[in-house]
Amino acid sequence: MKTFAMALDLKNDQKKIEKYIDYHRNVWAEVTEGLLSIGITEMKIFLNGNRLFMFLRTEDNFDLERDFQRYTSTSIRAKKWDELMRNYQQKVPGAGEEEWWSPMTEVFSLMEG
Repeated sequence: MKTFAMALDLKNDQKKIEKYIDYHRNVWAEVTEGLLSIGITEMKIFLNGNRLFMFLRTEDNFDLERDFQRYTSTSIRAKKWDELMRNYQQKVPGAGEEEWWSPMTEVFSLMEG
């Protein structure tokens, strides 16, 4: 298993933030099916203000640059979801030109056992 942490901002508009949360309470089946089909085994998104933090757990052969957005090719609905969500999102400061969700660097880890 691999783990990844990523950051993205929502546009700083409370109505848009609330709408984004509402969408994520009922994620379209094609989106979850597409993400699972590319090797993501667990995904969590956390919100603080307008900053999003995503935690991913993936299969060992998962490559973030190669695979993460590949799910949009799994169905038309997955692609539409991605396009819709971008209406609410914006890159974090310091994100690379080609990055949307910006990978974060692990600086500390505590594990029992």
